[in-house]
Amino acid sequence: MTTAVSFAKVSRHFGAVRAVDDVDLSIAEGEFFAMLGPSGSGKTTCLRLIAGFEQPTSGHIEIFGTTVEHVPPYRRNVNTVFQDYALFPHMNIIDNVAYGLMIRGMNKADRHAAANEALELVALPGYGERRPGQLSGGQRQRVALARALVNKPKVLLLDEPLGALDLKLREQMQEELKTLQRKLGITFVFVTHDQGEALSMADRVAVFNDGKIQQVGSPQDIYQRPQSRFVADFVGSSNVLEPDFVKQLTGKESFASLRPEAIRIVAADGHSATVTGNSYLGGNTRITLALGDIRISALIPADQNVPETGSTIQISWQESDLHLMEGAQ
Repeated sequence: MTTAVSFAKVSRHFGAVRAVDDVDLSIAEGEFFAMLGPSGSGKTTCLRLIAGFEQPTSGHIEIFGTTVEHVPPYRRNVNTVFQDYALFPHMNIIDNVAYGLMIRGMNKADRHAAANEALELVALPGYGERRPGQLSGGQRQRVALARALVNKPKVLLLDEPLGALDLKLREQMQEELKTLQRKLGITFVFVTHDQGEALSMADRVAVFNDGKIQQVGSPQDIYQRPQSRFVADFVGSSNVLEPDFVKQLTGKESFASLRPEAIRIVAADGHSATVTGNSYLGGNTRITLALGDIRISALIPADQNVPETGSTIQISWQESDLHLMEGAQ
């Protein structure tokens, strides 16, 4: 499989701050790859290193086998879609989309034809004469996407492009981006702090924290088999169990992750727990439980009765749902 982007021991320092710290990474051609992490974790700096907006302090970056350190952004076969879209308000949509082709010297007729094709690709045919101020947030996001795609990049970089959209539109655009990526077959590198976006869209996810990659894997691997306490806490909601408690359960002294949806209320032969509270979430209810000094949460589906706060219940889970973690960080 061809490698689209590779990092070898890449670091980027800003004074004493290690924004990216000794990162190794390989992204395959045609992959939808998500970089996930909290603010300041290094994910956006990695995206900027690929784009050429930043240069590594140390290490080596390749794009399709070509070394790109000190290669300017306009000479890399990549394009970036930003969160704020960065459209020119004084230009109509067709000229916004065709702007990169104009800079390359393409004649007006050809670049407008290419821009119209790109607008059709993002479901905005006939919008060429409008101005950005006449479009909704979702439509402006599509225009920004068309402007990037019209240049036919081999790698498309997306820097939290859905962050400014409301929940309903964001979910719609997630599906559209997935469909578009599969249709085009080009490499998408998507930066987000939203674990739901990363899990629902990506082929693989890299979880970042403190400038380092904590774990890389499929969405299922990241969610079901977190390798560290940070990943278990950050990706979804997880009960991170302390080594002393885990040793009582398994005989092995290790941190473990137990997802709330894996916990079941049983009639007998379970672990005795006291219900200390609940939160209604629509499709289910989250209840908080005390097992002695241990505090955990469980999810009760909407079609099941919610035990009263203060009541004592029996809970259980499958042995395979208790995932022992390699690290405590």
